[in-house]
Amino acid sequence: MNLFAYTYDLVRQIPPGRVSTYGTVATALGDIRAARAVGRMMNQNPDPDTMPCFKIVYADGRLGGFGRGIEDKIKRLQEDNVQVDQGKIVDFDDVFFDDFTTTYPLKELRHEQETLARKVKSTDRFDGITTVAGFDVAYPESEFEECCGACVVIDYKTGEIQEQQTVFTTTEFPYIPTYLTFRELPVIQAVYRKLHMEPSLLMIDGNGILHPSCFGIASHMGVSLDVPTIGVAKSLLQGKIREKHVIIKGEVRGQTVFSSPKVKKPIYVSSGHRVSLETAVQVVHHLSTYKIPEPLRQAHILATTSL
Repeated sequence: MNLFAYTYDLVRQIPPGRVSTYGTVATALGDIRAARAVGRMMNQNPDPDTMPCFKIVYADGRLGGFGRGIEDKIKRLQEDNVQVDQGKIVDFDDVFFDDFTTTYPLKELRHEQETLARKVKSTDRFDGITTVAGFDVAYPESEFEECCGACVVIDYKTGEIQEQQTVFTTTEFPYIPTYLTFRELPVIQAVYRKLHMEPSLLMIDGNGILHPSCFGIASHMGVSLDVPTIGVAKSLLQGKIREKHVIIKGEVRGQTVFSSPKVKKPIYVSSGHRVSLETAVQVVHHLSTYKIPEPLRQAHILATTSL
């Protein structure tokens, strides 16, 4: 879905002389985790004359940012009969608006993740490994411009590149923690469809079952195409580390991996679909010379240099 458009339509609901907050709009989207994304979307609003992003402020009445400068935001608020004094909204509680009409789209997407998570198979279900494909997506500074999805297929034994592909598209979904799949999966699927060969395993820059819903982007990719996938994340989304394992709700969902003794920070490996955690870790170790395993490292280089 186009979450930018949905969010902007929410903001258009704010009546004259009223304001709302980043967190309130995020709640109307269905998840308070989206508050920072709301801020980014407001900052990147292409036309404040038709979408009044100046009406979105902090929960304590402070104004927050504005793409055209804070003085312009104050001017627009005052023209809307919202008074500002010393960088804060006057009588904030009286002008605060939270009565949005919404379908809570993020709740619907979370339900989709939880439903599809039941289809994940975290055991080895493939016929050997000859090639591994790495997928990455790179973005320019503006989320409204094209992003580049890249795939590099590497021979599992020799490490030689067998194929590489890119696609260019526009983003319709901002980055929100735990919802990465809805931002990047369409791009990854598009570049996958361009491949001439069928890799043995797919390695995704993101989580598999190491996710609050047990269904990150690597699992979503695996289940949607019924292909073996591995999730490799550079940061820990959720969970506690016990020895080398990552635990969520008492279950082992992933493992920390250091490619060499020189690497100070680990990556976080998890099963995506049709691959066990043990095999996923073995594959990542086998293909790692630097911190990031080679299929993903090469895909990242290809994506960033192609923009």
